[in-house]
Amino acid sequence: MKRKLEDFYDDDFFTELDFIRMRKYNPNLNSAPATASSYNFPDQITGHHNCNNSAPTASTASTSGSSQHSPPSLDPDRIHFFVRMISQGKTLVLNGKPEDKVKLIHEKIQTVTGIPVIEQRLIYQGKQLQWEHSLAECMIRNDAGLHLVGRMRSTEHPQVWQLIDHLVSAIFRLCKGETGVCLEEVEAMLVAFLGMTTKKDVQVNHLASHLNIFQSLCAPTALVMLYMSPVKCNKELAEKLIRTFMLSCKTGLQKPVYSQCAPVALEFCKLLGRSAARDDPLYSLCRSSLGSMVEDIRIGRSSRNHNHDDFSNRMCVIAVEDIFPFVTELANKLTEGSRINLSLNEVRDFAAFLRPIKGAIKDLPDFEGRVPVPLMYILPCYDDEIKLLYLMLFELLEKMRKCLERIKGEMAMEEKEDDEWDQYLAILKEMRGIAKLYQGAEDMFWSNMKLVDVSLQYLIIVYAKRGEDYKWIIGHKHLLDFESRRNLVMLMLPEIKGEDEELHEMLIDRSQLLSESFNYISKAKPENLRGGLFMEFNNEEATGPGVLREWFFLVCQEIFNPQNALFVACPNDRRRFFPNPASKVDPLHLRYFKFAGRVIALALMHKVQVGIMFDRTFFLQLAGMNISLEDIKDADPYFYSSCKQILDMDPIIVDQDALGLTFVHEVEELGSMKVVELFANGKNIVVNSRNRKEYVELLIQHRFVTSVANQVAKFAKGFADIVGDEKIQKLVFKTLEFEDHDGMLHGSENMISVEDWKVHTEYNGYKETDPQIYWFWKIVEEMTTEQRKVLLFFWTSLKHLPLDGFGGLSSKLYIYKSNDPIDLLPSSHTCFYRICFPSYPSMALMRQRLNIITQDHVGCSFGTW
Repeated sequence: MKRKLEDFYDDDFFTELDFIRMRKYNPNLNSAPATASSYNFPDQITGHHNCNNSAPTASTASTSGSSQHSPPSLDPDRIHFFVRMISQGKTLVLNGKPEDKVKLIHEKIQTVTGIPVIEQRLIYQGKQLQWEHSLAECMIRNDAGLHLVGRMRSTEHPQVWQLIDHLVSAIFRLCKGETGVCLEEVEAMLVAFLGMTTKKDVQVNHLASHLNIFQSLCAPTALVMLYMSPVKCNKELAEKLIRTFMLSCKTGLQKPVYSQCAPVALEFCKLLGRSAARDDPLYSLCRSSLGSMVEDIRIGRSSRNHNHDDFSNRMCVIAVEDIFPFVTELANKLTEGSRINLSLNEVRDFAAFLRPIKGAIKDLPDFEGRVPVPLMYILPCYDDEIKLLYLMLFELLEKMRKCLERIKGEMAMEEKEDDEWDQYLAILKEMRGIAKLYQGAEDMFWSNMKLVDVSLQYLIIVYAKRGEDYKWIIGHKHLLDFESRRNLVMLMLPEIKGEDEELHEMLIDRSQLLSESFNYISKAKPENLRGGLFMEFNNEEATGPGVLREWFFLVCQEIFNPQNALFVACPNDRRRFFPNPASKVDPLHLRYFKFAGRVIALALMHKVQVGIMFDRTFFLQLAGMNISLEDIKDADPYFYSSCKQILDMDPIIVDQDALGLTFVHEVEELGSMKVVELFANGKNIVVNSRNRKEYVELLIQHRFVTSVANQVAKFAKGFADIVGDEKIQKLVFKTLEFEDHDGMLHGSENMISVEDWKVHTEYNGYKETDPQIYWFWKIVEEMTTEQRKVLLFFWTSLKHLPLDGFGGLSSKLYIYKSNDPIDLLPSSHTCFYRICFPSYPSMALMRQRLNIITQDHVGCSFGTW
């Protein structure tokens, strides 16, 4: 509820607004003061003038921590003034005569506080008062506000003290409705302060001091009071100043230093939270700013018992208790009603505040990976927060499960009210992060996700965004389907530039396809390749995406051609390949493996199916995973069978040395046999029933890992060049199931469906009822599988369809009616998936023309000039 201007002169408002802040600096305040005068704020803070009452005499001066006040003096010649004790967070109420020297005031302060005179420095309007000057000479008038600081701080940042003092004074004059205050000058003072505070070369300790001065002089309180003003121009000015403060800190300070501003942002949040509505845009801005300040810092126990004389500690320490209320506030809003009530910014705030809290819990001395739920009520600290966070998880899980069930229902009815669905993945990520803190909670989280896995898959396919972190779900990829896993991988790969942007150009001679492609790709900078490719064959007219798709297919066929000695085909499945241990016959073989890694990553990035599949042993190594006996079955069936026999043999027979084996492996190298020890002195260690499992594991390791380690490493490096780094490269393969990679790289293994082809084909110049169209599809139905593949390649530059068939292509296919003479063959524009042919007069003539282009050597070439 908004407050009126008169509220600022109401004592209860100050009690509500500042009591928590006052207790922070004055532990003697055990209950809220009855009136604003109990705070003993200077006139520019309270906005009150005690014109009718003089202050207590100096000998009976009061402090903000005292419950006793001396009777006011009736002497009209005395000056009533306040002395703010910065180090203790208290305010003294003093009075004196105009002719009194400043030194006398120091002595009175020593009488009340015990602070030696020599250790005192009095600051008024940014200047230090000299002992020999009188109060009149220092221009100290009734209700003036002085600041007492320690000897070592007396001359520190006097400009900042003066600037903020003037700023606060001007703001309170505006609040009291005084005329003559220039709004532009008020704004200029804050801008000047920010210029000194957020400049790039500002030292961290100076930043902390500046912000401490800003808080000590109650500038946040003054700005919030001005924001609550019913006077429109005052309110607008306050909003502009607070926004300027937050924006300047964010844009002017580097991330580690930026966190120093958190206590000020926290105070703005508390003040606005108490005086304005929680949906107030300015409160939301301050809360978001605070979240961005604390999300990457370590927080701990409350700093309320720290030594307040430590200037820097006061400014940079944020406690769990300080930011946990914001987590609760956002979680409560999240669980209200039947739908998600948080905006995208609020979801980001929720994540930002959770991050340091989770870190603080993990930093507990007794934390061993998970909080034991039965014992969390006796933890040494954060017990309230840990319990509340656990209960919060249950509420959020119940709410999200219902929301995901509703998604499933709305998908079935095709009534998708998806305005809020794009937030679900981010919320689920934070929930899983909370669940990881507690024993058994993560299993509970994933059990609930299993119940709504269809909705989870839909969210990933439709709402997952490039640049977001989805590693949290990859460990449970079995909950996803191929399409959702593929989408996650595509988000990890670089985004292809548009045709109007600069592309990496290649002009390739078909007769030198592999060597020239190697030169263009291996010598290019990775960032140039990520941007996109422009492909052209020497002496051929065709250019564009269709030619690029053809190049991908042809060059991959060459790379994985066993005759080139880079890869070996699996005996049981000639479509599958793994690195050739003997590839070093070519001195450039490692450079070619790096080239191959780049090409495969680019093919995935461009969504081209190249008809190649990896052996499982190769795939697992690229994912950084171990290889087991069952994984080698396709790569070397004979080797697999031999290992299996060793493990299954009767132990008694093995121990009788019937096998005659030691820990060595015989390998063929350049036509001769070579014996390799599996470990030091392995040739003298006999294989028996106790160590045979180790022997088999070492054999597998040497045969499929050690012998090709350099080749795999270079391939992975080439792949990483395109996707960004090695971590992403491994993540790509970890995200996919083995069969997923087959589908993305090789394409569908199903026969090409003519019916599916028809459904995804449109016509230009022809109608579906024309005899030429009827004849065309009749002829295609009669074709062999290979002829259909060649026709598809002629039409699209693709021999292999995506797993989801023609529907998985980037666009429909088109049949165009051409005006060419009927003695010409059909032509194609593969970039646009377009085939063109004239109005052939008979089915026989059309069949003859199509039979020509479905010969492999014709359909797989665009022809020459």
